[in-house]
Amino acid sequence: MNKNIQKLIYEFQPQAVHIPVEKCRLEETVDLLFNAMFPVCAEPDVNHIRKMLEKAANALLKNIANLKDHNFAESATVNFFEKFPQLRDRLYEDAHCYLQNDPAARSLEEVILAYPGFFALSVHRMAHELHVLDVPLIPRLFSEYAHAKVGIDIHPGAKIGKNLFMDHGTGIVIGETTEIGDNVKIYQGVTLGALYLEKKLSGVKRHPTVEDNVVIYSNATILGGETVIGHDSTIGGGAWVTQSVIPYSLVYNAVDVKVKTVKNFVPPNDFVI
Repeated sequence: MNKNIQKLIYEFQPQAVHIPVEKCRLEETVDLLFNAMFPVCAEPDVNHIRKMLEKAANALLKNIANLKDHNFAESATVNFFEKFPQLRDRLYEDAHCYLQNDPAARSLEEVILAYPGFFALSVHRMAHELHVLDVPLIPRLFSEYAHAKVGIDIHPGAKIGKNLFMDHGTGIVIGETTEIGDNVKIYQGVTLGALYLEKKLSGVKRHPTVEDNVVIYSNATILGGETVIGHDSTIGGGAWVTQSVIPYSLVYNAVDVKVKTVKNFVPPNDFVI
């Protein structure tokens, strides 16, 4: 190795940062919980699933205790697993929604195994329950794990209703105080965000509300805590929305698209001097 590089390496003084949670173990916990919910196989091995859930519960209990105290950790873990069967049932309904809405989906197994939007929604529903229980940090680690895997960024604080359908999903951003109703469809690149960022807005409603049966097409941006998209509305691709729209609205950009043939086109003479 070059002596100058070696000297710089040896002169570097690392600074310790106390991290009270086991990031890798919690990421493994996300997969354990997801696989326990959806054991795609001919006949589930009940004992194996119980072992997965025990491992996940122990990881949650230990890491929450590192952030709070053992009594809080025990109570939060119990409350989370009490809601776990309801989460699973809700997510099965969400999976059926994907199967019904996407003509490319051939089976429920395909949705569960291969659809990034469904995975992100599954992790969000688990992270949101932990968020509601006031568990610090861990819900964000859950959501960021899904974000890293499938490119969909949903803050665990966001409130999402039944049957959210995220088609393709890549690049979707859903902010902390967003509220989404039932039967909403969102396409890739959509942002549900804040008009501006300031620390004093912490805890303030700063992301939009999307009511039932709304469709938001790709790369639309909807901003602001007072912005409400009325039910049964359609937001066109690439739209920029910062104010409320009434129910049954159609919001779109006026785009002048020109089409011409290039067959038998003779290019002009270009002179470069």
